[in-house]
Amino acid sequence: MRKRVAIKDHQQEIQLINRRCISTLVIMVILVLLLIARLVWLQLINHNHFTTLSQKNWLDLVPLEPTRGLIYDRNGLLLAENIPVYSLDIIPNKISNMPKTLADIARIVPLSDDDIAQFHRELKQHRRFDEVTLKLRLSEEEVARFSENQYRLPGVRVKAHLIRHYPFVNSLSHVLGYVGRINIDELKEIDTTNYSASNYIGKLGIEKFYEDELHGTVGYEQAENDASGQALRVLNQIKPVPGKNLYLTLDTKLQAEVEKALAGHRGAVVAIQPATGQILAMVSEPSYDPNLFVAGINNKDFQALQESPDRPLYNRALRGLYPYGSTIKPFIAVGGLDLGVITPNYAISDPGWYKLPTSSHIFHDHKRGGHGTVNLFRAVIVSCDTYFFDLAHRLGIQRLDNVLQKFGFGQLTGVDLDEELPGVLASPAWKRKVKGVSWYEGDTLNSGIGQGFMQVTALQLATGVAIIANHGKRFIPHLLLAEQTPGQSLEMQASTQHDPVKLDNPANWNIVINAMVGVIMAPGGTGYHFGKALYSVAAKTGTAQNHSIKVYNSNIDHEDQSALPEKLRDNSLFIAFAPVDKPKIAIAVIVENDLGAPQIARQILDYYLLGPPLVLPIAPANNTKVQGTAAHVIH
Repeated sequence: MRKRVAIKDHQQEIQLINRRCISTLVIMVILVLLLIARLVWLQLINHNHFTTLSQKNWLDLVPLEPTRGLIYDRNGLLLAENIPVYSLDIIPNKISNMPKTLADIARIVPLSDDDIAQFHRELKQHRRFDEVTLKLRLSEEEVARFSENQYRLPGVRVKAHLIRHYPFVNSLSHVLGYVGRINIDELKEIDTTNYSASNYIGKLGIEKFYEDELHGTVGYEQAENDASGQALRVLNQIKPVPGKNLYLTLDTKLQAEVEKALAGHRGAVVAIQPATGQILAMVSEPSYDPNLFVAGINNKDFQALQESPDRPLYNRALRGLYPYGSTIKPFIAVGGLDLGVITPNYAISDPGWYKLPTSSHIFHDHKRGGHGTVNLFRAVIVSCDTYFFDLAHRLGIQRLDNVLQKFGFGQLTGVDLDEELPGVLASPAWKRKVKGVSWYEGDTLNSGIGQGFMQVTALQLATGVAIIANHGKRFIPHLLLAEQTPGQSLEMQASTQHDPVKLDNPANWNIVINAMVGVIMAPGGTGYHFGKALYSVAAKTGTAQNHSIKVYNSNIDHEDQSALPEKLRDNSLFIAFAPVDKPKIAIAVIVENDLGAPQIARQILDYYLLGPPLVLPIAPANNTKVQGTAAHVIH
């Protein structure tokens, strides 16, 4: 008997299919609603947030460093330039393991301990997405080796930079200063946005004082990157504004001649144009190479500079404080005449010493036996200490200080450099505050010959003698001659005048100036080492003692101190201006432990007023042909 086959229940199957379709539809609707909700959340509610994140995945906003302004001298000679170099930079937020990355780099490009130490210091000063320089000035071979391995080092790149270079090396270093890497203290003072692409800032000198003008304004570019972070193309750019070019009042050729004259000595020279206050030369010797500091000086070189007994880092022109010596006498003479304390004919008998009426202490003149009868004219010429002891006593310390203040002593000159010291105008109040003791009348006498507590800088002396040359007209000494925005014409900087030194009788200027001319020309003048010149010159010599000669030998001659250790020999000073009728230059020379200031001043003034020495070939005798050419110098 055949088995019965069950017939399908179509109605049941239809119901099953319907239920499944409905379930599937419900699930699809739910999923679509979730998708729509997600799209609303992403594209509407958080649109701005995710747009920014998306752009960051493929766009970089890169700050662009402005080109630092150049520095020229008054004749257009380039003093500070920018040269291209390659650096190895790291972006910290793209590095997962910094020690491993540094180790990997060191196997490709040699890294010194100084490089790594400097990198870690800068790492603390920058944000994690800033580029931090690991090594500066890569060689072409190092660039090539790194390029071959760059794919293994994401977040590390070679970048071209312009860095500062000083072509005159040691020359001008104390005036120009230098740029160096920005430190933590400087980060607190600067606009970090404007320095987001800059690692360097002016540290000293012109570079520091005119940092705002030289630096420029940062720019930006929007760059498209690939997955590894390498730039593919620039989408948008705001160009940086380069810094201004500066033209200084310095005459580099004169500066070089001053350095040549001062070579082998420790000291300072400042030369000023009296009619404008423009500084023609400013030299402090010995000097140093500012290029060492640009990329970061190593410990060995820095220690050598710091520990040098000659102190090459010390700016003697601005910060060297020296006793005036007898260079103070023309200024006190002007004050004595103007206040009516003395007349041109007022004379004293100089026995070689001076004694206060109320004291038994003897103040000795530098010349034993004295100068005999001395009036003001003769006192300046022979630098009679006894005369100026008497004048200082007659003036009193208050009036003496007031006179010197009119010439700018004891205060900052206002020069456009930050490192200047004001010197010291000693007074009873100053002595009580600094020394904690009372003022004595003997202190006043010592002040009258530029000794005791009185201290001055070379810049102050040059500025003071320029005031005498100008018959009282007083300018602020300055180094900036002109500024230039790239592509535009020069903007000349006007000289700034101080209140002039006014005398009740202007003829007193000529009385003192004539006496200063006699320092060089008159018999017995202390400036006889200067010699006779082809131009008129008004001058004053000075000697500042570093010790009491009695400690060694009371019979030692002031002009022959060869028996003394060098560091204990006297300093020599010399101030002058020339030509007398129409002064073109005023100069102050200070030489440590050497009496050669007049000879150094002569070499400088000859060069500036007469031009460089003429070099003529010597004709060979008997028409004999020779190899090369001999020469002699004619002044």
